Amino acid sequence: MADDLCDPIRNASPGRPYVVAQLGQSLDGRVATPSGESRWINRDAALDHLHRLRACVDAVVVGVGTVLADDPQLNVRRVTGSHPARVVIDPNGRLPTSAKCLADDGARRIVVRACQEPAPAGVEVIRLPVTDGRMDPKAIVSALFECGLKKLLIEGGPQTISRFIDANAVDRLHVLVAPLIIGSGPTGLTLEPICRLAEARRPRTCVHLLEDGDVLFDCDLRSDGRKQHERADDGYEYSADG
Repeated sequence: MADDLCDPIRNASPGRPYVVAQLGQSLDGRVATPSGESRWINRDAALDHLHRLRACVDAVVVGVGTVLADDPQLNVRRVTGSHPARVVIDPNGRLPTSAKCLADDGARRIVVRACQEPAPAGVEVIRLPVTDGRMDPKAIVSALFECGLKKLLIEGGPQTISRFIDANAVDRLHVLVAPLIIGSGPTGLTLEPICRLAEARRPRTCVHLLEDGDVLFDCDLRSDGRKQHERADDGYEYSADG
């Protein structure tokens, strides 16, 4: 199963970016408690899968909020493989120089910024504009592709993943669901609102039960069932763009 899940990434065309996003959540769609505790929602097999994804890509990408909240290392420790480049989207220069993801372990370290705040020694800076307080996900993907980073893992947090999906900048989405009910707290994906279910994304999806009980939904976002869906209540056929 592990090879099958990573094959689309390994076999992606080198002529264009390939972007996979990964999200872990509880059975009721929560990604943290109301106090912000989020570690260990998913169990060991899910963490192994995340590290396997890291080993398959050229770079792992997170927003600065994830670094401030969790201080992740973003390297490969649980499986065999090379550390990917580590990219932090940090428009306003909030990333602390003590962040673990900036540790010099031989992997490339990149911050994407709009401000002129300098980066620590050895850390590359990509400067992109901000529009309405946000950076364009497609511009980030293109800039990283120009740096030779063709296969990307968007790892967090949920707002960053949601913005990349809304921008149609994600090829594949892996959602890891733990058999855990938190009952309150922030939820996972929050996309632009739709008015009708016919507008909802219906990607081709494979479901995998992991060894210790978590369930992995492997969603191909480039195959959207909306274009084949008909609504019996009005007889109209809806295209992929709604």
